[in-house]
Amino acid sequence: MDALVSKYSGSGASAALDGEDGFGNNLSGWDAANQFALPAFDIPMVANPVDFLRAHTDPSAENRIRIQHGTTTLAFKFQGGIIVAVDSRASGGSYIASQTVKKVIEINPYLLGTMAGGAADCQYWERELGRRCRLYELRNKERISVAAASKVLSNMVYDYKGMGLSMGTMITGWDKTGPALFYVDSDGTRMKGERFSVGSGSTFAYGVLDTGFDYNLSVPDAIELGRRSIYHATHRDAYSGGSVNVFHVKQTGWEFIGNYDVGELHWEYAAQPKEPIV
Repeated sequence: MDALVSKYSGSGASAALDGEDGFGNNLSGWDAANQFALPAFDIPMVANPVDFLRAHTDPSAENRIRIQHGTTTLAFKFQGGIIVAVDSRASGGSYIASQTVKKVIEINPYLLGTMAGGAADCQYWERELGRRCRLYELRNKERISVAAASKVLSNMVYDYKGMGLSMGTMITGWDKTGPALFYVDSDGTRMKGERFSVGSGSTFAYGVLDTGFDYNLSVPDAIELGRRSIYHATHRDAYSGGSVNVFHVKQTGWEFIGNYDVGELHWEYAAQPKEPIV
């Protein structure tokens, strides 16, 4: 204690503050580049990590590493905001690891992200995005826009392009410009759109979504369209299943609508009368 008092008292106090504090923190200047640098990961001790990974994941490679995953997620804009619907199955090839995975990540009360691809990659990078969005809000005294948040995520993962990340996500929310929806993947691709479906069951979901979509849908009809689209994908895609989680993004923030077991939905839809094709 006496050493601390002598260090920060008298004429030597200002000199001490120009160096480090008692906790080893640099007080002479704040290094923003170091503070907000991208996370560092261990990579293979080879000349070129990208070529190394390609050689071990190529279909013709001996002892090939098979990265298997599957899911179904979707989001679409309509007059009442944005509907986000996802399944909840985690699988590794034919092995079902879980039926209760949370594939919608709440970045903040106005921003949502979805998971498709590698669960660990999606969870890590979207949580890191949430941290950076919060820091942006603290520095600028306003929420980050959906476009800026998606760009931050795209820039982060682009630095690891070709190094084995597996991520296909949608970033959606409501900002000063209104509702917005972006697709971002692990190659750094970033696209703005009105409707997206991502995952192994996306083709089945698109079939139902495109058939029933109308921008002027009411909120209950939009929720039902998202729920039905994911259900049909889980029925036809072996790598999707479990239950359907539905969220509604509106001006006041996102709202969790509900969780629906696909087994119960199957019999609910089977009991409904079929509409004529023509």
